[in-house]
Amino acid sequence: MTIDQIIVFTVLCGTLVLFVWGKLRYDIVGMLALTLLVMAGIVPAQGAFDGFGHPAVATVAAVLALTKALQNSGVVDQIGRSIEPLTKSKSGRLFTLTGLVSVASGFMNNIAACALFMPIAIQTASLRGDKASNLLMPISFASLLGGLFTLIGTPPNVIVAVIRGDVQGEPFHMFDFTPVGFSIAVLGVFYLSFIGWRWLPHNRDGRSEVADLVKIENYISEAKIPADSPLSGATLRELEAMADSDVAVVTLVRGDRRILAPSLSERLRNDDVLILEGNPAAIQELIDRAGLDYGDTQRFSQEMLKSEEVGLIEVVIAPGSRMEGRSARNLLLHAQYGVNLLAVARQGRAVSERIGTVRFEVGDVLLLQGKKEHLPEALSGLNLLPLAERPPRSIRRGDMRLTLGIFGLAIASTAFGLFPIQVSFLGAVVAMILAGSMTPRELYDSVEWPIIILLGTMIPVGEALQATGGTALISHQIILLADMVPVVVLLGVIILITMLISDVMNNAATAVLMAPVAADMAQGLGFSPDPFLMAVAIGASCTFLTPIGHQSNLLVMGPGGYRFGDYWRLGLPLDILILLAAPWLILWVWPVMPT
Repeated sequence: MTIDQIIVFTVLCGTLVLFVWGKLRYDIVGMLALTLLVMAGIVPAQGAFDGFGHPAVATVAAVLALTKALQNSGVVDQIGRSIEPLTKSKSGRLFTLTGLVSVASGFMNNIAACALFMPIAIQTASLRGDKASNLLMPISFASLLGGLFTLIGTPPNVIVAVIRGDVQGEPFHMFDFTPVGFSIAVLGVFYLSFIGWRWLPHNRDGRSEVADLVKIENYISEAKIPADSPLSGATLRELEAMADSDVAVVTLVRGDRRILAPSLSERLRNDDVLILEGNPAAIQELIDRAGLDYGDTQRFSQEMLKSEEVGLIEVVIAPGSRMEGRSARNLLLHAQYGVNLLAVARQGRAVSERIGTVRFEVGDVLLLQGKKEHLPEALSGLNLLPLAERPPRSIRRGDMRLTLGIFGLAIASTAFGLFPIQVSFLGAVVAMILAGSMTPRELYDSVEWPIIILLGTMIPVGEALQATGGTALISHQIILLADMVPVVVLLGVIILITMLISDVMNNAATAVLMAPVAADMAQGLGFSPDPFLMAVAIGASCTFLTPIGHQSNLLVMGPGGYRFGDYWRLGLPLDILILLAAPWLILWVWPVMPT
């Protein structure tokens, strides 16, 4: 092993450890890996950013933007609300929901597909007396399965297609993935619907109301502005600043008038009664510091926090949210977005620390109060997903038929080879903006930039692995098995290795590293790389053992009340099924051909 190979493998092992550790976001890890290899002289400084010009990066960005336009059109919402007659039995509910999610994931970002169907699943479970935890993890897994059967379903497919073009001179086309991917998706949907859900722990309550988890009345106090208070004439903003945003004024009572979610510019008067929400210790500190009098908290009820104009809404923090890793105090939720944070739950349990200092994570469930007219904008700005049957949404953009028509033309132009996929989809993005399906701001907001940064940084890292002979070294170790086992077992080994890496590492980065290894392995055996690259595409999307392997899994963790160990209960049998079926399916569709 050469010095360069030792450096590359050391950096990759460190990268894997950082992915598992999870304290640094994956795009930061990618930048760190690239920087180290540039400093070591393995990646040329002048080519350090060539990865951002890779067709896979442009394609993934375009798919994310098109997903936003499809969301805006309302097509998925309309489908979701038409499934009620099909959800009477538990298996019927699961089969309908997982089937629809998997189909949607074939043509849009799988995180978005999971997010769109999650409120529908919760409402369906509520109506049928079921637990949301029985539905949400299967929906997440189905969104990953659905990404298998088209080129645009998941970033690994795009990456594998482009690498195939580098090796064969022609990339995989739009529906080259369909015969194998669709068969596996169908197998997975049947498993999740009729068998798999039984492996989920039965003691999970799933999504209980956050207010019930937290017992919000324990975090509410009533205080009164004394007749001689120096706060008379001060604003609510000044009062809340005294508590460092650890306490929110959720209601102001002035005589017979009750003001819910009052503006921070509202000026206080003597004898005003304030309904304060926050950690009891923080409320006590504010009352003492501001010289307030205690009021009567016995008459409190949740109905005091909402009205026709002011609502309470439960939301989940989505991947890429501005709240991730930050606190309510940092975000100035009330001042900047006009909402009050009333409660936080994580993995089905209340977060008991001071609410203003809680560092938010993807999958946290929040209870927010705010004026109904302002909630859609706040949720959009913070990238929060409402957990309701008919969540507040901004006005739909564009004509649904026109949006679907543009999308269909982009797919057709790619399927028939008229234009490369990145060109077809970029044209579709421009057309949808001109058609009013999304705004330029929504275009940039819809792109998950950490994924783009990760791809742009990891592609040169993967090329460095190949240039130093690292991929050949890895593939050679697997090739040694070729004399002892048939090709179908070799494909199974590739799938298994890729699966295990994807469970702890972003699947796009896994594909960047494993696809060249598979191509080198095929070349060493004297075979076409197609079946080996297909094995990587399948393995990279099978992130079923942990919540950290894919953001869809993280998204359902909080609302489903799942724990880290719950994922392998449902995912391990699914991995085994795919591991047994996929190699044979690949060889049936993509037989091993000598080069």
